[in-house]
Amino acid sequence: MGQSIGPGNMGSKGIGRLFTDPGNCNDVNITFKLRGGEDAAMKSTFLNVMNLTLLVAIAVATAAGPIVAQQPNAIDVWLGTANGRNSKGIYRCTLNTDNGKLSEPELAAEISGPGFLAMHPTLARLYAVGSLDGKPSVAAYEIQEKPGRTTLAFMNSAEINDGGAAHVSVDSTGRTLLTAQYGGGSTGVFSLNADGSLNKQTQLIKHEGGSKAVPQRQDKSHAHWTGFSPDNRFAFVPDLGLDKVVIYRVDAAASNIEPHGFGEIAPGGGPRHMKFHNNARWIYVLHELDLKVTVFDYNSEAGTMTAKQTVETVPRDLLAKEQFKSCSEVRVHPSGKFLYAANRGHDTITAFRIDQNTGELTFIERENVRGATPRNFNIDPSGKWLLAAGQDSSTLASFAIDPDSGELSYNRSVVHAPSCICVLFGHE
Repeated sequence: MGQSIGPGNMGSKGIGRLFTDPGNCNDVNITFKLRGGEDAAMKSTFLNVMNLTLLVAIAVATAAGPIVAQQPNAIDVWLGTANGRNSKGIYRCTLNTDNGKLSEPELAAEISGPGFLAMHPTLARLYAVGSLDGKPSVAAYEIQEKPGRTTLAFMNSAEINDGGAAHVSVDSTGRTLLTAQYGGGSTGVFSLNADGSLNKQTQLIKHEGGSKAVPQRQDKSHAHWTGFSPDNRFAFVPDLGLDKVVIYRVDAAASNIEPHGFGEIAPGGGPRHMKFHNNARWIYVLHELDLKVTVFDYNSEAGTMTAKQTVETVPRDLLAKEQFKSCSEVRVHPSGKFLYAANRGHDTITAFRIDQNTGELTFIERENVRGATPRNFNIDPSGKWLLAAGQDSSTLASFAIDPDSGELSYNRSVVHAPSCICVLFGHE
């Protein structure tokens, strides 16, 4: 439809055509009311000014680089990677929460072996454990939102001082960061500044001993994960070498932790990761070495955990032909109804139903991850999609989660994710 410009309605009509979208060449028709030579001159001047304005806008957009609009239903997915020839650092892709489709991952920040990532609870900050200038470190990045893309800007880093870290986490106040050193057998404690940057390392606590139930793997301490209780009063560090979950009392304001106790699993299990249930009454500890999950009752007041059930993620007969077999990650569904565990070697994810009265687990199914060596996986905040990372296949695959049964269905969306070993949506 034409738009009348200029005073009055006398004279004959003229039509001006302007290209307002050079990419799509969509035209806008502008109707002028002409009153002889003066109006014709005004029309010519107006068109010249408008075309010049459009040319300037096009030049500015071109200089800024191509802009690809992110759909409103797309959320960021941050990918940590193993140190290898295929990976250059931290990658980012997006997940369409309507259909489960993934975008192709793009390099967000260069760092050697950023094996695990964590997010600040309130600020747009991301943390990675990896190697900078050949030194095992934890690095802080600012997440910057730009038109059509999201990037990472390096803020600062701090050395770990006990070898490389296997895991990193941030408490719910955003003041304290923890790292777990597998090789060093230690927990590192760091304070954070108000802007989310790293302040300093405040503690490095060595774990002593080893269960020796599995030779070589359990001759000494191997701290593997760090995390906090929902009330932020206690910190937990599953130690594969000790067959224990080491518990610390937390002073988040001072970035200080003190030994408090431990939870214990059967000898030879090798605790790797753990998760709290949404109701904070139950803890689920994943056994790396014997591919099991132990359910604990948790006393939030006392900060103690008591084992009550242990289940296999894969039956022994199904593992007989596997040269390599171990569990890698465990997650509780946002609804609190289901639990999932990843099995390397067997290359599956096992789904369990959670009894809402006891927290105990009942087997649902095992789903192939459509990749090799699922080192990590995660569930999006809506609970609709599970993303499984194949370390050896360099893949990230999307699965739909049935909200009633908990079963997984491959979504036929799989992208190249170089040596991916961590999948992160937000603060955990």
